[in-house]
Amino acid sequence: MSGQSKRVLVTGGAGFLGSHLCERLLEQGAEVLCVDNFFTGRRSNVAHLLDHPLFELMRHDITFPLYVEVDEIYNLACPASPIHYQLDPVQTTKTSVHGAINVLGLAKRVRATIFQASTSEIYGDPDIHPQTEAYWGNVNPIGPRSCYDEGKRCAETLFFDYHRQHSLKIKVARIFNTYGARMHPQDGRVVSNFIVQALQGRPITIYGDGSQTRSFCYVDDLIEGFLRLMATDAAVTGPMNLGNPNEFTIRELADVIREVVGSRAPIIQLPLPQDDPRRRQPDISYARKQLNWEPRVPLRQGIQATVAYFDRLLSKSGIVPPDIREAI
Repeated sequence: MSGQSKRVLVTGGAGFLGSHLCERLLEQGAEVLCVDNFFTGRRSNVAHLLDHPLFELMRHDITFPLYVEVDEIYNLACPASPIHYQLDPVQTTKTSVHGAINVLGLAKRVRATIFQASTSEIYGDPDIHPQTEAYWGNVNPIGPRSCYDEGKRCAETLFFDYHRQHSLKIKVARIFNTYGARMHPQDGRVVSNFIVQALQGRPITIYGDGSQTRSFCYVDDLIEGFLRLMATDAAVTGPMNLGNPNEFTIRELADVIREVVGSRAPIIQLPLPQDDPRRRQPDISYARKQLNWEPRVPLRQGIQATVAYFDRLLSKSGIVPPDIREAI
């Protein structure tokens, strides 16, 4: 590799997180192969990269094998919001499980280091708080969210079995709630829901009484964590929590967004979705120790940037999302 750019595959590269990762990798001088089937990813997320001499975009579904030559793989391919992954739950499980088998097989063949974008949903509706990587979780295996939760859990199993059986270099990150520019306006997640509703002067819909908590990480901070984890030596495999440990109630988030937007829209309450976690907060002690990493962007600053993105997007497209359940 002396004097030559490393070649990096990003599956799900046209998605919210994937597009930001592709940008950062290009800034580092990497040659980037962005693979996406465009189920939830959008070409517009990477349109500004298409003329970059080190960027390549390929339409492909990772439930089918992929034969390319790369040095590193970031596996981000899977719909991540409940409204999207519940549209075709069988395909969601296949993407997590068959997709993992395919990218792991590729990594084994080319001896690439491979990163898995896992999730805090591994922990389900947690019985311990905050959640540490040692916690095995409290997950409903047969509920409407199980296709994603259990699919990601099985993917972690596969990653560690490939590591033990084939000495594959793996990095597994458990991602907590992340927000920022390029979130899908119709993904049903709480940040995008609240911002779009506030910008359009519609009532802010809170499910339950709004006392459930989440920890919101700005996308730039998360991608920095990805890159630092991938750069660690082979002994650091994870799983590693990546997220913001500052905990907010859903009602507090709604108040911040209304204030940033300047909205006086009322807050209305609707029934809580099934298996919606009551509390979600990462213990990031491991990431602090191994990566010297922690989020830097405060919630209000990140929300201001995200509101500005959605304001531009809605002004251009006139998108009016359908009434969809808050899913976080």
